[in-house]
Amino acid sequence: MEIVSLEILEILQRYPKEQRYCLAILQDLQRRYNYIPREGMEALADYLSCPLSSLYSMATFYKALSLKPKGRHIIKLCDGTACHIRGANTLCDGIVRLLGIGPDETTPDGLFSLELVNCLGSCALAPVMVVDETYYGKMTMEKLPGILDSYREEAAT
Repeated sequence: MEIVSLEILEILQRYPKEQRYCLAILQDLQRRYNYIPREGMEALADYLSCPLSSLYSMATFYKALSLKPKGRHIIKLCDGTACHIRGANTLCDGIVRLLGIGPDETTPDGLFSLELVNCLGSCALAPVMVVDETYYGKMTMEKLPGILDSYREEAAT
């Protein structure tokens, strides 16, 4: 058995074999791999004795779940009303230019993924960008290159 299979098995075994835990297991797989690998979906279907199609329905329904690999660092850029009014479009254009990817894409090196979200609940700090779990409020184009470079430098070490 591959290491990935062992990791998936460990995630599955944290839960009873009941379908009501399906979403929690999918979230754990997402947290571990930054997406839900097909192997994980198939193992979960076997574990819960449920059709693979129902798992795909759930995984594609929730925007927080992804069936495609995402970058090591996920950039969430708020495009809610307050952020939009305060320049989220300009920031999005800057990220697209600096990383060469659009929304819902991942850089070829697998370092960054970009997601536009409706609200991050930090309107007073608009415009807001979150990288992984770190919030960057009152974002400007001037701050953007330095923030992205800090994640690149961290990845290089």
